[in-house]
Amino acid sequence: MKRVLTYGTYDLLHRGHINLLKRAKELGDYLIVALSSDEFNKIKNKKSYHSYDDRKVILESIKYVDLVIPEHNWEQKINDVKMNDVDIFVMGDDWEGEFDFLKVFCEVIYLPRTTGISTTKIKNDLRVVNK
Repeated sequence: MKRVLTYGTYDLLHRGHINLLKRAKELGDYLIVALSSDEFNKIKNKKSYHSYDDRKVILESIKYVDLVIPEHNWEQKINDVKMNDVDIFVMGDDWEGEFDFLKVFCEVIYLPRTTGISTTKIKNDLRVVNK
């Protein structure tokens, strides 16, 4: 069984998220999503609309996702790969090269993002509408 791991905040779920999760799942048999905790988002100076618990429930309901684990810090990736017997680590191509250090533990793949959609774009569009 090939195990795939990806990371993200997954706030304001949209088509781009679903596309990424679908393509990640197609690379293996079991998809693990490490979801940024609310505390980790604060460290990253990010504010999610939905709480960690709500984002976890949403992700767990997606047919491509087999397991959701918390992401508490940048440093946990090597341990997550080892503890979960991960074969493939997947991220969006805007992170190209950032996680190549994991190549000694598993295959690393950067997938293209869905053009024209992102959580940042949604939040910016909402700001314009609400002005």
